[in-house]
Amino acid sequence: MGLIPTARTSVIQKNTPRRELPDIAIHAFPHVGGSLDQVGMGDIETLVSVPLHNGHSGLIPARAQAYVSLEKKETKGIHMSRLFRAVQEQLEGAPLSPAIVHTLLDDFLSSHAGISDAAYFTVEFDLPVRRKALLSDNQGLRFYPCQVKGLLKNGKRVVQMGVSILYSSTCPCSAALARHIVQEKFLERFGTAPTVSVKDVADWLGTEEGMCATPHSQRSRADVHLTLAPGVKDFDFISLIDLLEGTLKTPVQSAVKREDEQEFTRLNGQNLMFCEDAARRIKGALDKESRFVDYYIRAAHFESLHPHDAVATATKGVPDGFTV
Repeated sequence: MGLIPTARTSVIQKNTPRRELPDIAIHAFPHVGGSLDQVGMGDIETLVSVPLHNGHSGLIPARAQAYVSLEKKETKGIHMSRLFRAVQEQLEGAPLSPAIVHTLLDDFLSSHAGISDAAYFTVEFDLPVRRKALLSDNQGLRFYPCQVKGLLKNGKRVVQMGVSILYSSTCPCSAALARHIVQEKFLERFGTAPTVSVKDVADWLGTEEGMCATPHSQRSRADVHLTLAPGVKDFDFISLIDLLEGTLKTPVQSAVKREDEQEFTRLNGQNLMFCEDAARRIKGALDKESRFVDYYIRAAHFESLHPHDAVATATKGVPDGFTV
């Protein structure tokens, strides 16, 4: 039979003060022994406010990393919930900017005063951008992987941004070999003829024999990471995407019609490139940009000839900057 509480019992329970919840990070293990470089939360599910292609800002899904150092050896751990709340509040409150990153880093450290002297932040998301077709009236969405990083250590602040671009690369070597085969076939077909009319050659070029060999092309990716110069006010991802695609000339397309595919073929033929060529093109474009003080470039061509990739990397080479 259960006990029926009396009125006195109820009063005692109601007026009993609530006991303080234990905090094992403070009260347990007074001597832990050992500092840690980074402690925090990885892959925080969140939303981030970013400028979109229509000129407005919108919230899109993102994943964030939030860490601080743990310098005080006697402290068991950090207050992870404080990092989480800061990320949620800042990223959803206003469009992502270097100022927001600075605020987050300051919040991370101020909420761990006395035990941390370094803060780290990363957020990654796929930016939707509506892209027009090359010639037709078609358009479609492309999603570009983007990244923002922040570091605050010993009073020094570093803010970085990154983006990945897909493009097509046609091998210059295979193009030369394909032209050689076409020349050989042309001589087999017309080599003994005393004269050849323009019409006969044009008709022959329109046959499978006239296009008896084609160079190999492959989908390729450029990963670019950049350190922002002091004073840069925003992460202009769309202008960076435009710069990189305009430099490479052969970005992959969304919705296309035949005229767009033909134009894409023309662009590939006029922009033959090895991975070394792609990396150098991007390097040359970024060297002209004053808003970036450092860069890391990785151009990877997912070979159709080989089962491996062809890769070229480059950095600006500044002291204490990006390394390969």
